[in-house]
Amino acid sequence: MDYRTPLSRVRGLGSVKAGSHHWWMQRVTAVALIPLSLVAISLLNSLFNDPYAQTLAWLASPLNSTLIVAWLLAVFYHSALGLQVVIEDYVAAEGAKIAAIWSVNLIFFLLALAGILAVLRTISVG
Repeated sequence: MDYRTPLSRVRGLGSVKAGSHHWWMQRVTAVALIPLSLVAISLLNSLFNDPYAQTLAWLASPLNSTLIVAWLLAVFYHSALGLQVVIEDYVAAEGAKIAAIWSVNLIFFLLALAGILAVLRTISVG
């Protein structure tokens, strides 16, 4: 028994529609975070064990700073996607749901922006 309308069968649209993009972005960012997290752990190791000048030199490397910025973007985007799913599943009121999703997206955007600016400022100081 098929519950789709004839128009949706012609267009090939099921009940998922735009949800598949969200699902794929969660998976892509999760896979990207595996190697990028190793770079972030390397930065943390340098922060705790190396002198400031050596850590600054490590972060000033174009490859390392680019990877840290990519990690920041991926981790905050992945987190926003995950919290959006939680909000959609557990917040019943439509207005509160929309406000919560917008708030989460805004907060994570600002946190990612602050992190990227911190990396760029650290590079310019060194």
